[in-house]
Amino acid sequence: MDFIRYAEASAALLNADLSEVDGLVAYLHDRSWLVDQASDRDCMLLRKFQRELRPVFEAGEADDTTDVVGRLNELMVRHPITPRISGHDEHDLHLHVATENASVADLLIGESLLGLATLVCDLGPDRLGVCSASPCTQVFVDTSPNRSRRYCSERCSSRANVAAFRARQKAVASA
Repeated sequence: MDFIRYAEASAALLNADLSEVDGLVAYLHDRSWLVDQASDRDCMLLRKFQRELRPVFEAGEADDTTDVVGRLNELMVRHPITPRISGHDEHDLHLHVATENASVADLLIGESLLGLATLVCDLGPDRLGVCSASPCTQVFVDTSPNRSRRYCSERCSSRANVAAFRARQKAVASA
């Protein structure tokens, strides 16, 4: 298991529009084997999970370790994870969330929680953030070496920097 990839996928899941199955299919674009299984029920369960997961990222943004850990532990109790060692060859052993009889929602929730729990333990809860660009509310996982990420995307970063530049220019012009 590449825990950073799973943690980043959990941020993408939280940011995804899951109001219809088409949104879930779009989220699953790189996992075509799951697309045929995606259902309205998965969307409903994942929307509920989005509401439960958002406070974890908000607590990470606030650098509230106790809240991040407490909320993740609570979610792992509500959504038990069954990791399994998988190896496509004997030199590539890694963890996967067990998928036997699991729905698409169960699989995605399990991967999200396992990835986030591992990330928080290995890199710290302050790696979870909420975009600083107004009015964006997207979340992200900060994998920068110096923990300096503030925006969910280059687009939001550019937009915020341009707005700040224009505000400074306007202030100089009116002074």
